[in-house]
Amino acid sequence: MNESHPADKNRAIAAEIVVSKMLRIGVIVAAVVIIAGLLLFLVTGDSGYPGDTFPTSFGDIAQGLAAMKSAAIIQAGLLLLILTPVLRVFVSLFVFLAEKDYRFVLITAVVFVILIVSFLLGKAG
Repeated sequence: MNESHPADKNRAIAAEIVVSKMLRIGVIVAAVVIIAGLLLFLVTGDSGYPGDTFPTSFGDIAQGLAAMKSAAIIQAGLLLLILTPVLRVFVSLFVFLAEKDYRFVLITAVVFVILIVSFLLGKAG
């Protein structure tokens, strides 16, 4: 924040509370999905994939979810867990824009681009 007004502080606090709740909900949802996949694996004794293979792309995970394969469900939960803080960076862009803190908008945008590029260059795509 460039200037310190009570209304600006209240907005910043409200935004931080929203982001905090979003992070908590993201972690809880990811944990529930991972546990569901683990329980399915324990009940069926099968990952849904032959041998030591498992889904390694978004498409494979989506197909595995549609077929209720336990390994794909676990992978989806892990993906949700990874994407939760990425979403926080994305939301922070708009929080800093609303606060007119353009230095942090630039820094956050660079961090977000680096995260997205790393996903695209990695095995996730």
